[in-house]
Amino acid sequence: MRALLFPLLFVLVIAGCSRSDKKIIGVVPKGANHIFWQTVHAGALKAGAEHGFEIEWNAPTLEIDSSRQIEIVEAMINKHVAGIALAPVDSKALVSVVERAAAAGIPVAIFDSALDSQKKISFVATNNEEGGRMAARRLAEVIGGKGKVAVIGFMPGSASTMEREHGFQDEIRKNFPEVNVVAMQFGMADRAKSMAATENVLTAHPDLAGLFADNESSLAGTVQALKGRGAKNVKLVGFDASDQLIADLKAGFIDSLVVQNPFRMGYEATHAIGQKLSGQTPVALIDSGATLVKREDLEKPEVKELLFPDLSKYIKVQGH
Repeated sequence: MRALLFPLLFVLVIAGCSRSDKKIIGVVPKGANHIFWQTVHAGALKAGAEHGFEIEWNAPTLEIDSSRQIEIVEAMINKHVAGIALAPVDSKALVSVVERAAAAGIPVAIFDSALDSQKKISFVATNNEEGGRMAARRLAEVIGGKGKVAVIGFMPGSASTMEREHGFQDEIRKNFPEVNVVAMQFGMADRAKSMAATENVLTAHPDLAGLFADNESSLAGTVQALKGRGAKNVKLVGFDASDQLIADLKAGFIDSLVVQNPFRMGYEATHAIGQKLSGQTPVALIDSGATLVKREDLEKPEVKELLFPDLSKYIKVQGH
């Protein structure tokens, strides 16, 4: 009996060792619920499978909660994960914990939104400033190059959306002198607050010609305010997409959407960690791309792939 028991224990020990040898990569987005972040997750899982990583996915409940995001990253450092891919909620608040990870020998790839630190191996993101300029050019075009416009933003301190706002305002100022940006309001990742901010702008400026909403939650609130007033005359250009926002685009309440490529963000950030751990030098800056989508573009195959990615073949691999 003892002779049989020893080989069995040996097999169990070996199996346990092989499981522990699989490197764990922590992936920390700003949030988890929106389709954008789920698509990031799918991209990370694809890269993880290619490199033989296990992906540990964790995010704050609220996309503006930098303190919770810091706690998540600290827990991953204490767990000694092999690498971390992070979309920082705040460009400054996350610096110290990222630098702590780097000091512990844990490579950190930043995606989606910038971090004010050099202690990162790669930065993968949309060129957000150019995305804002893209939105400005489209909005100026559809309002005939003149009139009042307003911006409904995300929150102060979020690098990605601040870059969009800067790009939008700079493009208007430099190239469309007859377009006047009359208001800049923040929705704080809350649809109801975004809706209220839009209502306030529309009340203060009844002759408003256009709006730019620079993220999904701001856009969702903004379009609700326009729908409540039946105000299709106010042209709306937005950033990001969801099933409801695409329906609003089809219905004419949204003129166009600047759409990112979150799958590529998750893939490239995780792939960069794989390269670093295998002794290679990851690309320092990767533009994951942005596309302006108008109503007439919705049937294009490449646009459908961006808007309706098939996540099931990736997410199901990890049992989600």
